[in-house]
Amino acid sequence: MTTHDDSSVVHVIGAGLAGSEAAWQAANAGASVVLHEMRPQRMTSAHQTDSFAELVCSNSFRSDDAEANAVGLLHAEMRLANSLIIACGDEAKLPAGGALAVDRVAFSQAVTQRLEAHPGIAIERGEIAGLPPGDWRSVIIATGPLTSPPLGAAIQEITGEDELAFFDAIAPIVHHESIDMGVCWMQSRYDKAGPGGSGADYINCPLDQQQYEAFIDALLAGEKTQFREWEKTTPYFEGCLPIEVMAERGRETLRHGPMKPVGLTNRHAPETKPYAVVQLRQDNALGSLWNIVGFQTKLKYGAQTDIFRMIPGLENAQFARLGGLHRNTFLNSPKLLDGALRLKARPQLRFAGQITGVEGYVESAAIGLLTGRFGAAETLARPIGPPPETSAMGALLAHVTGGHLSDDDAGSGPRSFQPMNVNFGLFPPIEAPTAEGGKRLRGKEKSRARKRALSARALADFEIWLKAQEAISAECATGTKNTSQAAAE
Repeated sequence: MTTHDDSSVVHVIGAGLAGSEAAWQAANAGASVVLHEMRPQRMTSAHQTDSFAELVCSNSFRSDDAEANAVGLLHAEMRLANSLIIACGDEAKLPAGGALAVDRVAFSQAVTQRLEAHPGIAIERGEIAGLPPGDWRSVIIATGPLTSPPLGAAIQEITGEDELAFFDAIAPIVHHESIDMGVCWMQSRYDKAGPGGSGADYINCPLDQQQYEAFIDALLAGEKTQFREWEKTTPYFEGCLPIEVMAERGRETLRHGPMKPVGLTNRHAPETKPYAVVQLRQDNALGSLWNIVGFQTKLKYGAQTDIFRMIPGLENAQFARLGGLHRNTFLNSPKLLDGALRLKARPQLRFAGQITGVEGYVESAAIGLLTGRFGAAETLARPIGPPPETSAMGALLAHVTGGHLSDDDAGSGPRSFQPMNVNFGLFPPIEAPTAEGGKRLRGKEKSRARKRALSARALADFEIWLKAQEAISAECATGTKNTSQAAAE
């Protein structure tokens, strides 16, 4: 491994979604970047390739609706900020209703190629076993939920905190040719067409009540992965529960979750409403692989094949990948990190991605985007403030660095901290329109109007922040304002 002692270098450890985005943003801001990736010298329990930004679980970046969905709004802000991850996602998009889903191989290859071709980024393959050298003045640790044990132990030692962790699960992938389309049909929920979609983007498998009840019985009885003693108290992340855990919470839980039948009409029997529906989403550009939506699982492999073949249309399913379970770790970020995502105990270290306590591909990349910009600005002695909390990116950062306080312990640190997807509940409140076209808004209409108002404010405020940062960078780069003057302002 090459020694880098130049104080102008930003070192990024980990080339997942967050690390790739951080390296891209820092280099585009003018910093010299060294991107460290341990694969293929050392693989993880979940990755299969040595490509950057490999998608381990789903191939979906979720909703692309910037008006009514917080993650869609985050997409829009990242596009404004020249996000590598979203740009490559847009190029590799697949039909997926209102979601932005990607061909995972094409997406990862595109990210890898752009980073390898960037003149400001040097790539080093090899594990950083333990904390990085002390003469690395700016380091972004973006090793994700599968941080290698030596580095994880070093982080735990320097933070003095007990490790926080949760389990995350992977859904199975089916070969299209093995799906019985005489039983299944193509349709997006409510016929909604999303990026690259037509409104008929999902394969739908219908179940009647008897089939649903038998499926639930099998899920509950199926043989599952047994946890080791030290893993038994590790909580699941609520946004990615194994399907059998959802079934344990009540027999109707799945009908109101990933198997809900609403917004769908069986093309083969339009007069008969399905009791439940299993959906599959395209997983590659060829359309040869399809992901069973929401079917992350800890069932053992033999149980998976037997139980999932009970689903109508999947009786002869051939699986390209079965589901699985892996253990994710995250920091108590509100206590350990400052507002610029630096480790309070060692400020030259920044953290990005899922290890900070955000959940989801897009949220991880967004935190990477911020750390890349923060790291470059600090290295180049340029001032930078956080994005406004009214924006999706600012709201997410405020969650990571602020946490949750109760009335009793305000001022004494966060009471609790759990991984979080971006959502409108993180945003400062807004006065939403109460009437539209002379009509008083109520219920869902009022909620939609509020979301539109939050999104419009977010994009406007985020764009102002971006333009201010671009102006400062341009002034510092041309020498029209020295950095001490800029910092004072």
